[in-house]
Amino acid sequence: MPGLIGKKIGMTRIVDEAGRMIPVTVVQCEPGKVIQVKTMDKDGYEAIVVGAMPLSRPTKNRKYRFVREFRVSDIASYEIGQDLGVELTQEGGTVKLTSTSKGKGFQGVIKRHNFSRGPETHGSNHHRRPGSIGACAMPGRVHKGKKLPGHMGDMQVSIKNVPVVLVDTEKSLIAVKGPVPGPINSMIKVTLES
Repeated sequence: MPGLIGKKIGMTRIVDEAGRMIPVTVVQCEPGKVIQVKTMDKDGYEAIVVGAMPLSRPTKNRKYRFVREFRVSDIASYEIGQDLGVELTQEGGTVKLTSTSKGKGFQGVIKRHNFSRGPETHGSNHHRRPGSIGACAMPGRVHKGKKLPGHMGDMQVSIKNVPVVLVDTEKSLIAVKGPVPGPINSMIKVTLES
């Protein structure tokens, strides 16, 4: 399915006809331009490459701030230079959102893995430590994937089947239900699902 490249504006709420409050994230999707069409004969698969947010001082190799690839089944309906806007989406449909989550830096096990803390009194030195992490002589090492302190966040996160609540074609805005990973003004890859 084709898609759009947008910028996260922030969160707000919308009241529907039944009077229910729906929390939404507003994503501004400026019209993207198809800059490459990949075919089965040349590339081994069918996809389109979309560029968004043109640079003020483009170079020969880079003319857009963000470039993303979308797999499509009907390659004949796309051509280089074609504009893709929010008209592709529709209210009531669903999209897949891909973005980079907020970076938290180096964090301990309580914040990173939701561990419980140790006792605070009676001479305990076990307050925010991870605790025992392995066996003794066998296997004589710490297994890979153990929940320990480390870098948290700043990872690519995808959310599927996110409902589209509102589409504003004049301002190039879409409002999707619920939160979207990443800080404000971060890049969001919007892939159409239905």
